[in-house]
Amino acid sequence: MSGVQMITVSEDDGGQRIDRWLRRLFPHVNQGRIEKMCRKGELRLDGARVKASSRVEAGQVVRVPPLADSDLKPAEPRAMKISEADAKMIQSCVIYRDDDVIVLNKPAGLAVQGGSGTTKHVDGLAEALKFGLEEKPKLVHRIDKDTSGVLVLARNRKAAQALTAAFRHKNTRKIYWALVAGVPTPYLGEIKNGLVKAPGHGKSGEGEKMINVHLRDIDDTPGAKRAHTLYATLYRVASRAAWVAMEPITGRTHQLRAHMSGMGHPIAGDGKYGGSGQENLGDGWGAQIGGVISKKLHLHARRMVFEHPVTRKPVSVVAPLPEHMKESWETFGWSEDLAADDPFEDLK
Repeated sequence: MSGVQMITVSEDDGGQRIDRWLRRLFPHVNQGRIEKMCRKGELRLDGARVKASSRVEAGQVVRVPPLADSDLKPAEPRAMKISEADAKMIQSCVIYRDDDVIVLNKPAGLAVQGGSGTTKHVDGLAEALKFGLEEKPKLVHRIDKDTSGVLVLARNRKAAQALTAAFRHKNTRKIYWALVAGVPTPYLGEIKNGLVKAPGHGKSGEGEKMINVHLRDIDDTPGAKRAHTLYATLYRVASRAAWVAMEPITGRTHQLRAHMSGMGHPIAGDGKYGGSGQENLGDGWGAQIGGVISKKLHLHARRMVFEHPVTRKPVSVVAPLPEHMKESWETFGWSEDLAADDPFEDLK
């Protein structure tokens, strides 16, 4: 059994959650043990009680209670088994790379992180994205499994801290493209409906989804959070479908999908927010446009602008459309170069 340890947070470790910080130092301490330390006041930050989610900053002192010998074992290296085909696949997704940042054009259908029944995901495949460095790149934000497009990873801890803070404080710009049922009008506008999570079915809440809440009802709806989306209708096919650009000002779960569905124009291929029961202004197409148009989700993180974590210069990255959306665009006679880089200049 160790004694009480007083550990000063290093410059490189600032900004992390205290549970993650502790598990990096003592990998054999499980999450349940950390939660118990917090509840009993044994784990302290500058003398104050903490939650597992509290964040540490450089120079602060963490009080770590006595740990059993079994908690002090060094971490055993975990061998990552990635097939050559998967390594080549994830490496082919790289659209920007320097010493601090890697940006992927994430394929639709590839999860960002593991979960129940998910064996292949970006976080696991990141071992193949070291490109000569010792550490694997770290995720700093997420996009849905079925959404394609720009995904940013940090190549070192300092970059991860700066980028995570940028995403948390909304110091980034993200523009998405989608194919939607019907034609949103007015062509340029904003959606400010709040969102509240509706419970799903099954033990793990499978099927839970976000429900739109009118702006005037947000404060009176338990669990509702404010959400804000800009949208621009770029091109349309009669009244049947439209190419829409969206910029999420807030970052709520399924925000773009729920907001477009809520205004009556669900995103093509969205089985959760635009099923056959969806009443919409696309004359009943719901989540499917029909004909030769793919049934996959037509939502793509097209462009992101963020401040480089080291140079502090703006970085703008554009991700080409995935194959199924490219084919839909060709069917309607559209090309990627028809859209302005920033379709929201008139709303700024």
